[in-house]
Amino acid sequence: MNGIHDLGGMDGFGPVEMEANEPVFHQPWETRVFGLVAAIAAQRVARTGEFRHAIERMDPLHYLGSLYYEHWLTGAATLLVEKGRLTREELAARAGGSFPLSRRVDPGVTVVAEPSGAAPRFAVGSSVVVRNIHPLGHTRCPRYVRGKRGIVVRIDPASSLPDVGVHSDQPCKQHVYCVRFEGRELWGESAPHAEAVHVDLWESYLEAQ
Repeated sequence: MNGIHDLGGMDGFGPVEMEANEPVFHQPWETRVFGLVAAIAAQRVARTGEFRHAIERMDPLHYLGSLYYEHWLTGAATLLVEKGRLTREELAARAGGSFPLSRRVDPGVTVVAEPSGAAPRFAVGSSVVVRNIHPLGHTRCPRYVRGKRGIVVRIDPASSLPDVGVHSDQPCKQHVYCVRFEGRELWGESAPHAEAVHVDLWESYLEAQ
């Protein structure tokens, strides 16, 4: 889905500020949120892709105006309500007031994809282009590489395609490729000549060039 969460390659947000000796957690409540999400995963309340998708569905203003672990908290709370583990009323009572949740999943969203064959479609050194897709549901194909050309530099074992796994129980394992993109392919001629980005991409995201 094309949402505000897909910030890769976007400009206008200012420089990335590095914090010297940055701690793992800045506030005690962040550790509790981390534990909550770990518990949700351990109890198999939701899959990893569903958690990511819950964050992606946050209201854009809420997303941009909140901290990293607030994203986690919103995603976790949304899933607990959607999975019937918690009601909105119970959540509001525990929070001491209204609690913002992510927008609901469009019931019309379905994703159909074929699993990979036994052998990878592409080889190390293959020249590929990323399909310029704009799915309505969850995807792990970053917007800034769509339509761009790259070279396969590594092939990883097949794994479940997140685009399908979030929206259905259909098994769909595909080969995953690490693709190298030259900076000038992504950012134009003003990019430094030596700059390159490596992105892991599922097979259905790619086409032969």
